[in-house]
Parts: sequence; C-alpha cells; structure tokens
Amino acid sequence: MCVAACEPASGGGLSSVAVAVTTDKTGTSTLERLGFDVRWLSCTATMGGGPKTAGTASASPSARSVATVDCQGETNTGQGITLKGKVTEERSGKCVRGDLIAKVDGKVVFEASVLGNCAGTPTRTPTRTPVTHRPGDPPQPTVTVTVTVTATPDPAK
Repeated sequence: MCVAACEPASGGGLSSVAVAVTTDKTGTSTLERLGFDVRWLSCTATMGGGPKTAGTASASPSARSVATVDCQGETNTGQGITLKGKVTEERSGKCVRGDLIAKVDGKVVFEASVLGNCAGTPTRTPTRTPVTHRPGDPPQPTVTVTVTVTATPDPAK
C-alpha cells in the first residue's frame, strides 16, 4: 500500500491514511461476514488537520493519536452503510482498535472495539537487501516501489 511511502509515521503514532484504508478493508470484510453484500465503502480519517484519504499526506502523528473515522457506502441492494467512530490503533493493514459503530439502512449492525485480526502477522515485513556497492564504485540508482490501492468506485459517479 501507499501508506508507508505517502505519510510519515513516527513514534508508533497513527497514520490517517493507514486508518482510512485499514478501516475500509476490515469494515467491508466484517459487513460481508455478517451477510451484507457491500457494493462500495469509502472511509476517511481525521487527525486534527482535516480528513485524509489514500494519497493525501498529513502532519507527523503523535504517539498517542486518536483518529476519527467516517465511512460511507452502499450494499448491492441499495441500502446505505455508515461506519463511524474513533480509532486508537492501526496494525500493519490488518486491524484497527477503537470504538466503532456500523449501520446499514440506519440500523446498527455492529459495535466493535476491534476490526480485523490484531494478533495476525503483519502484511509488510522489513527486509534487508545485501549491499553490493564497493568502495570506489560509482553511485547506483535506487529503486522506488509504488503500490496503488484500488477502491471500488461509487457507481453513481
């Protein structure tokens, strides 16, 4: 995901982009597990400086950050979906912790303090590339990897 490259994370704090993307992913998965066919879901997270979506950077987060997340969506049958609340922790795209409430067609379908699997292995594991540069060699270009996260578009647009 673009999360690590687009927004700095310092001191274990939250990234608004990571919160938005992970809440979208885990919220969709939870709704589908409950039997709702999610047509689309779009989440934004706010951390003091305004809403953030994938591809938007924010100031460096503090270690004790709280993100306000707001998701809007629709089921395949046209029912409105909302998922809102506060997120205090996001783990490697696998889970979010906080206080979240999901509604479908205005009715509460779940309240959660955890979405996803916080006990699971992170999806991104740091790896070390062996150094192949020898003293006296000219500098070599570095490789930049960009991963694009594709969200299901709003069919009304």
